[in-house]
Amino acid sequence: MRPTGLEVADIFRQVGPAYRREHAGTLSRGQRAVMSAIERCRTAALGGHLEQCDACGHQRIAFNSCRNRHCPKCQALTRAQWIEDRRAELLPVEYFHVVFTLPQQIVAIAYQNKAVVYDLLFRATAETLRTIAADPKHLGAQIGFIAILHTWGQNLLHHPHLHCVVPGGGISPDGRRWVSCRPGFFLPVRVLSRLFRRLFLALLRQAFEARALKFFNALAELQDAGAFARYLAPIAKAEWVVYAKPPFGGPDRVLQYLGRYTHRVAIANSRLIEFAGGQVAFRWNDYRHESRQKVMRLQADEFVRRFLLHVLPSGFQRIRHYGLLANRLCRSKLGRCRQLLNAPAPPPVPAEQPEDYRDRYQRLTGVSLRDCPRCGRGRMVCIETLLPQSLPRGPPIVAS
Repeated sequence: MRPTGLEVADIFRQVGPAYRREHAGTLSRGQRAVMSAIERCRTAALGGHLEQCDACGHQRIAFNSCRNRHCPKCQALTRAQWIEDRRAELLPVEYFHVVFTLPQQIVAIAYQNKAVVYDLLFRATAETLRTIAADPKHLGAQIGFIAILHTWGQNLLHHPHLHCVVPGGGISPDGRRWVSCRPGFFLPVRVLSRLFRRLFLALLRQAFEARALKFFNALAELQDAGAFARYLAPIAKAEWVVYAKPPFGGPDRVLQYLGRYTHRVAIANSRLIEFAGGQVAFRWNDYRHESRQKVMRLQADEFVRRFLLHVLPSGFQRIRHYGLLANRLCRSKLGRCRQLLNAPAPPPVPAEQPEDYRDRYQRLTGVSLRDCPRCGRGRMVCIETLLPQSLPRGPPIVAS
């Protein structure tokens, strides 16, 4: 189905003011900031510039972006640059995709303690992968991986989980050889699941004892140590969901995957179908029924509520690198990996030069923002800078 042109921003602009009034006591400062940023993105409120084709004279207004990481319209350039930076880190080995998911009882605690619980999710996941990979019974090597936090499901409900992209092998404890995993198999998911459960619950209990967790409304009773212990008891016996997807076809496929996942927001504008009669309709994949594509209709207020469930705490880092790919070790460790794999070093990265964002966008994505949309021959040239809340001098021009 083709995109309809409907945007999350359209919905926010129409229902946002009333939503803020009705939920004034529960909206966080971060959620208000995200709503405002999305509503103002690429409008006169942020300023921009007037462009004119140097061949046919066609004019258009290009308003500035909000650059908020939750905005569906502001991820393309950031994503492209991040992927380009990762290209030099790829190794000529099989790559695996492992997903760690929190059970629903923990999800309820996570919603009231996002920064604490999301950080515990990263810590428990990283320790699980490193511990099992280092065990001689499994791989017996130091590994590296990228972990990416997603907090949503296709229906926009709260569903925190980590996507981990892992090279299929690592460096031996003595640092003298590369240890490859078995073709098509990384680590046993049941072993990962049980260690993940134990580590996460231990960290959660520590957070409780340090009074780092807050409980409200339906969870208020969990402030009592006995009630908290009873709440966790059945979760400690249940099987937690950790699953490994089929390995990628090669390093290039890894980049394609990362391009889809790293800077994704709760819902892309392309999934929106209709906003009418106070309801929002959007496409979603029902993974419980063989990923069948369906249409979900929500009241506008409920759509906004679900979208705002996924606003991250200010400054929270949702993409993290571990082990061989940790930022402070990455260059030297990857250099050693290439030596052990007899792989050539990546070409040197040229020194950064001042570059217009449109030129950088074309270099990274192959898509030109300068080509004239009307004649296709000319180039769009900036002829006037527009300050916030201002429009071009002269006859009115329709923004594009």
